[in-house]
Order: sequence, then C-alpha cells, then structure tokens
Amino acid sequence: MPHPWMPQALKVDLGDHAPCDPGFPPKAIAHFTGDRKEATAEAPLDLLPFANLQGFFTGDGRGQAPHILWDPFTGAFAQFFPATSRSKGVFDEAGGTRTNRAGKVVIQVEALFFPHCRVNGKVFARLVDTPCKGWDELHAWISSWDVPDVWPMGRPTSLSRNTCPADKWRTRGGWYAHAHVPENDHVDPGSWPEFVSQPTGPSPAEPQFEPFPGASFFQKGRKSPVIGAMHGRLVAEDCDRYTSGAAVDVWGTGDVRSYAAWQQKLGLTGDAADGVPGRVSWDRLEVPSI
Repeated sequence: MPHPWMPQALKVDLGDHAPCDPGFPPKAIAHFTGDRKEATAEAPLDLLPFANLQGFFTGDGRGQAPHILWDPFTGAFAQFFPATSRSKGVFDEAGGTRTNRAGKVVIQVEALFFPHCRVNGKVFARLVDTPCKGWDELHAWISSWDVPDVWPMGRPTSLSRNTCPADKWRTRGGWYAHAHVPENDHVDPGSWPEFVSQPTGPSPAEPQFEPFPGASFFQKGRKSPVIGAMHGRLVAEDCDRYTSGAAVDVWGTGDVRSYAAWQQKLGLTGDAADGVPGRVSWDRLEVPSI
C-alpha cells in the first residue's frame, strides 16, 4: 500500500485533514514558492532558507500549504498533509471544480525556488537548472499513488498561463502545473524535471508481465483478457474466492473477494486489502502479459 506520508519527508502534520474525491483520477500539481518575485537576471536575490518556508506554511501561510515542500538544492522535504487529504496550495472556488480535491489524490508540491535565485554564488533562472536533488524519491512516492507520468496540458516550459478546461480537469489524471489549474491565475512553475526513466521492458530471458492498468480500470462489468489472466493467477496463488467459473474475464464481486485474499496473503490489512488492485500488489501477482 502506498504510504500517505512520504518516507523521506519531515512530517509536519497541520491537521485539518479533508478527503479527496476518489471519483476523479489521481493528480499532482507542480508549484514553486516564488517568494522573491522582484529578482531579475540583472539583480538576482539569495534563495530563502528552507526553514523559513517551512515556518511560513506552519504559521501565517498554513491556509496555503501544499502537501510537500521540496528543496531541489539539498533534497530536503517537509510534508504538511497526508496524500489522502486535500491540501490548500491552489484557490478553490466554492461550488466550482474542487481544484484541491478532484482526484483519488491531488498531491501538491511546492519547490523552493524563484527565477534568478542565487545559491552559493550561482544564479538559477529555471527550476530545471537546479540540481533537482530528491526528485527521484519524490517522483517514486507520487507514482505509488497511481499518478500517471503525463502532463494533460503539456509539460511546463515557460511562465505563462494555460488554464485547463474543466472537463479535462475532471477526467484526466496526471501532472498539472499551477499555471494549468482551473480557477487560478498563477503562471508557475515554468519548468519541471523530466520523469524518472523506467526500464523499457524485461530482457528476453525474463518473464513478461502485464503492467498495472490503474485502479480505475477495475470497474464492475469491465471485460478484458487482462482480468482473465489475473483470475488465473489468483487461483494459482490459492486465493480462489470465486463462486462461478463463468465470465472469468469480467470484473465482478468474485474478483474483489479473491483479490482481497491476495492482498491479505501479502500481509495487507484494512483499506489496503479492499479487493481493488494497487500497483505494488499487482506487480507482486505477476499477471502474464496478454
């Protein structure tokens, strides 16, 4: 089960948790702190200390706090809300598109950065020019919540506004810039590191397995040979809780019971053993490639 608190982050729980809306696909929102907007190429300014921003989000700025504050120069993290709660990093108009909540998770990351910041005498114009320390760990943790490695509105490359249409926001999971979020007027972060490279596939000598299709794939009545292959693996793992051998390629209550048995076999409990596949348990099941 993915951990609601990033293991590498300092846990600074603000409380005031509120659930996200699992009826929408998982998302991440990329920000930068932008705390010294007056900096220019001709007149750069020193980056504020990480502790200052952490103090801001636990003090006067707690009403604007994201999930994660990330220092791309040192790889330090502070986390203010669990992944399962909304955070408060974007404006959310009452009765609008629920910008902070519209997803299984809506994980918001504030990178400690502003254009033309100066660190140890060196000036950085873009976030991607920084060392981006800790990005691999941050990306891996967010990916564990099934946030896909896509930018539905395009990867940010400039400080410009490009508002996402409300229907796309509701239906497309992935990464969004603050500049993309409906009901907001910000233009950050201007750039963002590339997604961490994943292996393109196993070597010919290794078995090939079905990649995790995402939790939203497993809807009642969904018919797919992937579900049939999963059925076979659950039976092979002695997790057969089916009451019928018919329609083995259609997701139903027998699949939920049998997959819950598999999750329990892995040692998962509570909500982590609810019968809905997650990435870790799916990878452990090793469903043969279709």
